[in-house]
Amino acid sequence: MKNVRIVIEYDGTAYCGWQSQGRLPTVQATIERCIEKITGEKTRITGAGRTDSGVHAMGQVANFPTASPLSVRTLRKALNSTLPDDISVTGVGEVPADFHAQFSSRSKVYEYRILNVSHPPALMRNRVWHVAGQLDLACMKEAAEHVVGTRDFSVFASANITVRSAVRTVRRVSLRKSREGVVLFEIEADGFLKRMVRMITGTLVETGKGKIGPEQFAEILRSGRKTKNVVTAPPQGLFLKKVIY
Repeated sequence: MKNVRIVIEYDGTAYCGWQSQGRLPTVQATIERCIEKITGEKTRITGAGRTDSGVHAMGQVANFPTASPLSVRTLRKALNSTLPDDISVTGVGEVPADFHAQFSSRSKVYEYRILNVSHPPALMRNRVWHVAGQLDLACMKEAAEHVVGTRDFSVFASANITVRSAVRTVRRVSLRKSREGVVLFEIEADGFLKRMVRMITGTLVETGKGKIGPEQFAEILRSGRKTKNVVTAPPQGLFLKKVIY
């Protein structure tokens, strides 16, 4: 029995997130059906992160056991011939039996894309959050630095989180604006709570709009009290960029 690791990119627009949910379309279930079609084996793949409905990935990682004699190169080719156009396997390799896509990871990197121009997007509408008003990038950068470190991030998490601890370590953040007017927010942490990146991003945008200052952002984080300025950014601007092992 081999343990196979795959690296996946996908457009999450048509899916109800990564994780299998009965008959609802999900990325995990779609890949599992393709593996069964290729190998004849019914298997469950383990993903590094559970992206929400509408969220995309450039570097999702998953692993699964297989007794198939197919080489990893052939398996990759077969998967990409079988998967729909909005999912692509960019890498395949055999890994040790104890490798676990989620628990073996050291950190994950997410990127959020905000289109900060006056007109609404047509071509990028499913891959950015459009914010028309001018954003103060310097204030957003100053506020973002407050999330670096180890602390309880429950204020920036969905109310129905079920994990034992909301303490996470954010290793780095960055904010920059492209020539095309896209503000790119990147964050690396040892783990993320449900909707954590989207809620941090939404609240940073409140800072960029001048509704709160960087110190008020820091106070929200310190106090753990949700206010009207703790805003959840929409899913389409979020990408799971990389999983680090």
